Amino acid sequence: MLTSTRGASWYLLQCKPRQDERAQINLLRQNYIIFCPQIISERLIHGKPHQSLESLFPGYLFIQLSRDDKWAPLRSTRGVSRIVDFNQGPATVPDDVIEHLRTRCFKPLELHTPQPFKPGETLQITRGPLSTLEGVFLSTLGDERVMILLHFLNREHQVRVPLTDIERPRPHL
Repeated sequence: MLTSTRGASWYLLQCKPRQDERAQINLLRQNYIIFCPQIISERLIHGKPHQSLESLFPGYLFIQLSRDDKWAPLRSTRGVSRIVDFNQGPATVPDDVIEHLRTRCFKPLELHTPQPFKPGETLQITRGPLSTLEGVFLSTLGDERVMILLHFLNREHQVRVPLTDIERPRPHL
């Protein structure tokens, strides 16, 4: 049942709710050519930045089929709900749309990993009651907090600040 690429077009498959991955695995086992555009999403979880790979179109996959391919097994493939159609039959997706998505989504993306701060480095507080103040980095306190030295009200104060609330100052333009 190997899918040929000569004379093949791309189509859109709708997956059953929360079964995208199951559909992908089962389609690949049947030797279908599929494409699931994914992007890197960044979120704060417990105060720490985390990056994860997420589907650009949750609940949908692209599949490449020719008119000669066997379409019937798609209906009974676990995880697949239906082939998206618009009254006249399955809706085709132009090749240039797929190529555009591939260049945007499957380029190796560099994961953002901030460089560790060095003692004596100037940092800016970006959130909270002390936002906009600058201080000098002293040390890291665990995984989530840092100690910085602030010159405030004509005195020097050692202040603990969440790691997510500080950054290196941006150069002035």
